[in-house]
Amino acid sequence: MRWWDIDPVLELERDLFPEDAWSRGMFWSELAHSRGPEATRRYVVAEDGDGRLVGYAGLAASGDLADVQTIAVARDHQGTGLGRRLLTELLRAATAFEVAEVMLECRIDNTRAQKLYERFGFEAIGFRRGYYQPGNVDALVMRLTTASDSGSAAGSTSVPTSASTSVPNSVQGTEIHG
Repeated sequence: MRWWDIDPVLELERDLFPEDAWSRGMFWSELAHSRGPEATRRYVVAEDGDGRLVGYAGLAASGDLADVQTIAVARDHQGTGLGRRLLTELLRAATAFEVAEVMLECRIDNTRAQKLYERFGFEAIGFRRGYYQPGNVDALVMRLTTASDSGSAAGSTSVPTSASTSVPNSVQGTEIHG
């Protein structure tokens, strides 16, 4: 994601998350931490064959922990595998950041997203009451513990084989750019 992607990202953000959409300033702040040798963020966008932005995702890392900040897929691209591709890109970034755990919050009523995260090995570990405002909707907190915590090479976050091998390189003509 680059600064010129912010306007179409905001349009999609407002469509998908009307009550708790991120602001322009929030995206600018995240992008400010996504470049250079001290980068702690990774944001990507997906465009269809016509160049229309149809998805985006972001990850923040700090020490041994990464947090999936956002994943969004345009309504007309939901169910196509694009969400899997975006999450795969975030987990690749987590590998590059050498984190031990990846965390995320998911709306308690978003079972489609929860099932996606579970397929990647995320486990529910708790709730955050009233996390999504102003709707006062609870969040399910989920965690993916990397291979390094079970004795493998330190900092080795891996995309589960079942998730990564089933994702085609191109989903309905979309391309992912970071």
